[in-house]
Amino acid sequence: MDRIFNFSAGPAALPLEVLQQAQAELVNWRGSGMSVMEMSHRGKEYMSIQAEAEADLRELLGIPASYKVLFLQGGASLQFAMVPMNLLRGKASADYLNTGEWSKKAIKEAKKYGAVNVVATSEERNFSYAPAPSQWKLDPNAAYVHITQNETIGGVEIFGAPDTGSVPLVSDMSSMILSQPVDVSKYGLIYAGAQKNIGPAGLTIVIVREDLLGQTVAGTPTMMDYQIQADNDSMYNTPPTYAVYIAGLVFKLLKTMGGLTAMEQVNRAKARILYDVLDASSLFSSPVAKENRSLMNIPFTLKNPQLDDEFLKGAKARGMIQLKGHRSVGGMRASIYNALPVEGVQALADYMKQFEKTQA
Repeated sequence: MDRIFNFSAGPAALPLEVLQQAQAELVNWRGSGMSVMEMSHRGKEYMSIQAEAEADLRELLGIPASYKVLFLQGGASLQFAMVPMNLLRGKASADYLNTGEWSKKAIKEAKKYGAVNVVATSEERNFSYAPAPSQWKLDPNAAYVHITQNETIGGVEIFGAPDTGSVPLVSDMSSMILSQPVDVSKYGLIYAGAQKNIGPAGLTIVIVREDLLGQTVAGTPTMMDYQIQADNDSMYNTPPTYAVYIAGLVFKLLKTMGGLTAMEQVNRAKARILYDVLDASSLFSSPVAKENRSLMNIPFTLKNPQLDDEFLKGAKARGMIQLKGHRSVGGMRASIYNALPVEGVQALADYMKQFEKTQA
């Protein structure tokens, strides 16, 4: 069977080149006589894989030497707790921007460890935009400012790093990391689940400035202490070794493709194809404010929701899957991460135009 165009929000499509290389190395990694899945995480073979992956990620993102890179588990959702546990650092509260479902979950979790000041919210307009930084009511005494850089469900993206002054900026970049260049130096901490643009589910990457480490709240479990993880090179326990290996292959592929500047150009072109169709359509529409339209997750609705099932059935018949919107918002959603080829985006755009004609 030919490969389909997978618009899943995550776990998402992986580059075919990476899958093929992993397939070739599955049983015998580079003459070692064993699979990466069988390696001791403290053996020289695996340690070289992880070290190379970190070096390549540092190069791709331009991560300063004053930042630690951690390969962790538990998904971005565990970071909702780990961030306040590690970054409150004796302060009473933290600032949070509320731009969607994932922001809400992060806020709910943070409230277990301290007070949360919601600096702004877009809930009154169904999370269809991100409030401008000029509207934020920041607390200069906050421990940190947390944003969800790209809301996977709502398709709302914040472009660039908002200025939070001397208060560290924390960003959940799960669904947009590696899609474009990022100035890491403007953030105190970045975290991202891997299953969208990095690799398979099971790996979470944390990039944290060293001066923010070492002051956890009382009772923080050892495994959830960034300092402990950093001191042990993310090997306090067995890391998700195969997921790190696949991530490393993805990093190398991105380097050969011209890095994140080149990737951003591709992603903007892909997104433009779909947004142009939506803007010209009388059947389909985008609920997101134009200035916050995500490059990675594009939700859209049909004028007549009773056509949803017919649209999805036709898409599947044409080799396009996982276009149904999240259960909390309905409609459709096309996740067009790095590994989703432009041919898939064009196929969807062509089908949307064809489907509209049949409904005229």
